[in-house]
Amino acid sequence: MYIVYNIVMIKLGSSSKMRHLADYLGLKNHEVKSFDLPCGYTCPCADKCLTFADKKTGKITDGKNAQFRCYGASLECAFTNTRALHWNNFDALKNQNTDAMTEILLAGIDTRVKVLRIHSFGDFFNNDYFQAWVNVTEKLSNISFFAYTKVLPYLNITRPDNFKMVYSYGGKMDNLLQDENTAYVVSGKIEADVLGIELSCQNHPADDYNFIVNKKSFGLVLHGMQPKKTIEKALLG
Repeated sequence: MYIVYNIVMIKLGSSSKMRHLADYLGLKNHEVKSFDLPCGYTCPCADKCLTFADKKTGKITDGKNAQFRCYGASLECAFTNTRALHWNNFDALKNQNTDAMTEILLAGIDTRVKVLRIHSFGDFFNNDYFQAWVNVTEKLSNISFFAYTKVLPYLNITRPDNFKMVYSYGGKMDNLLQDENTAYVVSGKIEADVLGIELSCQNHPADDYNFIVNKKSFGLVLHGMQPKKTIEKALLG
């Protein structure tokens, strides 16, 4: 049993991606949600996509090794309410222990939800936080949870069957990758073919879910606002 006093309520998200996923799964919009955190600040293993949107101003800063800009951070830059929601969630959790985070998360998840994406924005910022999600998914066995992560060891930790994960390529742990199912950011079909993977989101904008729950590697086409150097690199090869 988890006991926490003065809980700061987290908020679930309902982005266009989640609405597309609801359509893909034949569910209602309120049945498909995401739980999100600020990009960059909660991404300990991000590297090639590392991007920060300032908490107050939304100003974008790219990480020193960034090769492409995080789509989520671009949205945080553009939409004040989105950025505020993500920081509300992070501020509620960041100084808590695993039991406290577990209780906070459980208190904020609507019982009507059937599918929940952990992080359309952000990542598992520490081990205590990841373990809190393991606790939550075990407790809420009627909900299907899924997540991308750049923290490779978490893919190999025993989790409940309703908690599916995929490694997001482009992080500090890429060199440790073995046979884990992986999502790659690619320029298009030619690059995906070279990697020997299928492209997701070609037949439906949310069919990456199907790859994740079936533990298959796949490609995602680069999208969102990109810095000039990234666009030039794509054009010049």
